[in-house]
Amino acid sequence: MPIEVLDSETTDQRLNQLTQALGSGMFVHVRSMLHDMAASDIAFILESSPPRTRQVLWQLIDQEHTGEILDELGEELKDTLITQMSPERVAKAAEGMDTDDLAYILRSLPDSVFNQVLQSMTAQDRARVEQALSYPEDTAGSIMNTDTVTVRPDVNVDVILRYLRIRGELPDATDTLYVVDKRDSLLGGVRITDLLTCDPNASVREIMNDDLEGIPVAMDDGEVAQLFERHDWVSAPVVEEETNRLLGRITIDDIVDVIREDAEHSMMGMAGMDDDTDTFGPVVKSTLRRSLWLTINLFAALLAASVSNMFENTLEQFATIAILMTIVPSMGGVAGNQTLALVIRGIALGQIGQSNSRWLIGKELAIGFLNGLLWSMLVFAAIWLWKGDIALGGLIGGAMLINMTVAGLAGASIPLLLKKFNVDPALAGGMVLTTVTDVIGLFAFLGLATLFLLH
Repeated sequence: MPIEVLDSETTDQRLNQLTQALGSGMFVHVRSMLHDMAASDIAFILESSPPRTRQVLWQLIDQEHTGEILDELGEELKDTLITQMSPERVAKAAEGMDTDDLAYILRSLPDSVFNQVLQSMTAQDRARVEQALSYPEDTAGSIMNTDTVTVRPDVNVDVILRYLRIRGELPDATDTLYVVDKRDSLLGGVRITDLLTCDPNASVREIMNDDLEGIPVAMDDGEVAQLFERHDWVSAPVVEEETNRLLGRITIDDIVDVIREDAEHSMMGMAGMDDDTDTFGPVVKSTLRRSLWLTINLFAALLAASVSNMFENTLEQFATIAILMTIVPSMGGVAGNQTLALVIRGIALGQIGQSNSRWLIGKELAIGFLNGLLWSMLVFAAIWLWKGDIALGGLIGGAMLINMTVAGLAGASIPLLLKKFNVDPALAGGMVLTTVTDVIGLFAFLGLATLFLLH
């Protein structure tokens, strides 16, 4: 497939052209346009199209490029399309796919279809799949490829160069050849740049980096991404932890996918949505997906409303309180979300652990108190000048100090507690924090008003 890089504006124009051509029944023209586009751009257009349009486009795509396009699609749309494909077409798409992408596709299939696809594969592809599926999802093994180039330490550089010329092509993102012994245990690596610039008569042992450490196959893919980011790796070997046997390698393109998925997961999780949600997915399916989180949020809102109901007499006697009561929860929510975002980012980057979490909670508690002190004095002055009521200003100021202090504490401790109980902080943290700041803010304000204004 010819490579044609499109910017966002050009892609949008191409999408409009395809839509208009489909509307005019120019299917042959659409097929020709798709044939001349890169797989990544076709995937982008599919994800940007309503369901009916994408179904027609999918039928017009050359079957030989199906695997490349599936590699580029989001999870939900990829699963939808795969379930509509025949086992033979899935097997055809699997040819030439990276092992990690192939394993993901097959994991999403029903058992009956999965078995049919396996039977349709060649023996070599079937062996690759079985090996890839033996590793749990979200581990180094699940994102590694087996297309490694290995050499022995006692071979001369000149022999390696002749071998590479005969081979003719290296796997994508190959920056290092891995040095192994007869048992395939990893001994080190030779960078391509060193191989091209050193003495051809030198042995691999003389120029190899024997400090190269492999990534354990069971390591979490998030931790792998952190290592790549920290060391600026292009690729890294994956080994069996007990024997140090080389199993494959992870390349930067796989890590970019992991980082992007984690970022999307955090961003969408804040709204209670899955990171693989299809923007142009079916209405009913999208509605059902959002209903669960909205239901949880409704109960949280009812909890906050019940606090207001406890102080019904206070609200009936002081109309001004009803007008001003939203200020305190709002300020606490903003302050808490600032802390929450900071802590979730620290957890994602692996910067927060048992050794420093207690200090961080203390720091955010102090920040919450100081912010509360500052803004409580400002709101006290504002209410005094606006309403001419020192007592009311003092009540709001006091409630704000309490709520912003609690917000700092909650924003730091909630994600750590959720992480401890294996609950994703990005998914549940925002809702829990909002409930806490609303309940504490209303209780503090209305409680102080009841205590000092009605007695």
